Amino acid sequence: MTKPPLRWVALTTATVLTACFLLLPTLVVVPMSFNGSSTLGVFDSTWTTRWYDELLSSSAWRTAAFNSLQVALGSTVLATVLGTLAAWGFSKLGIYGRAVQGGSIAPVIVPPIILGVGLYSVFLTWQLNGTVLGLVLAHTVLAIPFVVIAVGASFAQLDPVYERAAASLGAKPFQTLRRVILPLLLPGVVAGALFAFVTSWDEVVVSIFLTDAQTRTLPVEMWIQVRTQVTPTLAALGTCLLLVSSLALIAMQVLRRSERDD
Repeated sequence: MTKPPLRWVALTTATVLTACFLLLPTLVVVPMSFNGSSTLGVFDSTWTTRWYDELLSSSAWRTAAFNSLQVALGSTVLATVLGTLAAWGFSKLGIYGRAVQGGSIAPVIVPPIILGVGLYSVFLTWQLNGTVLGLVLAHTVLAIPFVVIAVGASFAQLDPVYERAAASLGAKPFQTLRRVILPLLLPGVVAGALFAFVTSWDEVVVSIFLTDAQTRTLPVEMWIQVRTQVTPTLAALGTCLLLVSSLALIAMQVLRRSERDD
């Protein structure tokens, strides 16, 4: 039995240490959420589900969860439609389309606080601050780049012969998109939609600028609770958010792998 090369041992060790460094600060909220101590971060020998009961029985958390779900679903639908159409248009422009597509990811590069200030100023004029519609539009701006990237990658792997065949049979451009291209791109579109959902579900910085007492999302409510009262209920909510985000990301990876296999 041969020993593995030293460089592979070193690489594996570095990978494991990096993964632990990135994941442990996030995963530590899970045992915190079941800890019997009423002080966040202080562990005792008892375990309880009390903090999940308080989370479910609180009207403030239920309202925030409903707001988050509305905004996430609305922005996911809007970002998926607009991002898919944008990726389709970029694929038609060749090298110019790639240049424009590079500019379309600006919301990912620009610091969120700058976007928050800008959107606050614009939405104040449009009277959209403190509304669900304003949050949906703001989160759509943040989510579109991820949809464009995911669907654009699928377009790059799409054989153009299918589109030419549909055109030769008399299909119009949007008929071709709906009946030929979208079924082939479905894994990439769904992956982009999941990424858009996670982006909206976890967004806090921009949302702080645009919410009021009635339209707070879960991350905003968490931020406010951290400033006023720090209890393990926050850890319970963090665990729920972590579970939702993890399931969405796992589903996205499965879809991307199935797309590569096809």
